[in-house]
Amino acid sequence: MNLGPVLIFPALTMVPLALCAQNQASLGVGAGVVRYAGGSSFSPFTLSPAGQLLSPAFFLGAAGGVSLLDSGARAAQGRADLWAAFPRRTSGFRGAATVTIAGSTRSDGVGSASGTAVLEALWNKVGQHGSGGVALGAGWATGVIEGFSGVGALRLRARSWWQPDQSPSQFTFNVDGTRFDSAWYTDFVGGWTLDQPRLTASLWASARVSSVYPSSGAASAAVQYFIKPAIAIEASGGNYLADPFQGLPRASFVSGGVRIYTGRHPTATRGLSQATPALQPLIAQHRGDTVVVRFRMPGATAVAIAGSWNEWTPVALRGLGADIWEAALLLRAGTYYFNLVVDRKEWVVPSGVAVVPDGMGGMMAVLTVL
Repeated sequence: MNLGPVLIFPALTMVPLALCAQNQASLGVGAGVVRYAGGSSFSPFTLSPAGQLLSPAFFLGAAGGVSLLDSGARAAQGRADLWAAFPRRTSGFRGAATVTIAGSTRSDGVGSASGTAVLEALWNKVGQHGSGGVALGAGWATGVIEGFSGVGALRLRARSWWQPDQSPSQFTFNVDGTRFDSAWYTDFVGGWTLDQPRLTASLWASARVSSVYPSSGAASAAVQYFIKPAIAIEASGGNYLADPFQGLPRASFVSGGVRIYTGRHPTATRGLSQATPALQPLIAQHRGDTVVVRFRMPGATAVAIAGSWNEWTPVALRGLGADIWEAALLLRAGTYYFNLVVDRKEWVVPSGVAVVPDGMGGMMAVLTVL
């Protein structure tokens, strides 16, 4: 069987969710090489589109790549990830579901695909010292290789994450146990991500332990540097573990290229004003039975507010003219977290307002009701 690794733009898949922009699409162009025990695959040209939708309780991402190889062959690979939590509150206990689908093919080989679905019980906390949480889950993993019967396996998962308050770094640790072909193997994965105004980076280390299958380890790194708000130079390198569900062997890789975004990337504009400061400090003002907050959003045609009090469901604000938008809320005294949704697609943290990490690499604004 001639399958072999498929060369996709590895920087695309190695950058973790914590570094993802909200509601963003991009296109990468680059080159790279994958080396494995049976040989190597070099691509002088790889085209890799990507897109994602992200909120504090929902993530949908898709990425793919088409590569021209030095042997005249062509390779393609794609992956889609869905994560959703319910109910959509910011902190406390809740359930979540994760679904991942991936596939690859080569013109001189065969195609393969895999899928994983996991249900989780998770606990997370957002506080003055940062945000973090833990999750336990179980599900099913499956895979198929063209011309062969498919396989399925039980998968158990435990994971944790932590982001210190006002820190650009986030730490994660995952443990996945898989019963593949009547035997268990366990993957341990630790990661560190950095999200600064013009630079995003990640480091990952993994180990596979089994009493039946060969044990092995891997490590990788990825970096993006924004030369303009919508253009980044990116590179990645390292190695990754074998994928028994798609029949892909353990391999090492190096890649580099340029990625163009459809809009200004938040990591490149952080520290710049995405909206002029609020008209007043964000302490809600009482008006009868409601509390009122106002924002100035130049150029916006629609503004909504979504927060921890309504399971992050966007509710339209009322335009007062002169770029001013007002929300009247029925809230008791306390502290709440929120984002604004501008023009029905862009999630924004208004400038001039205190923020805390949202546990997914982004920030949430703080609202106080006295």
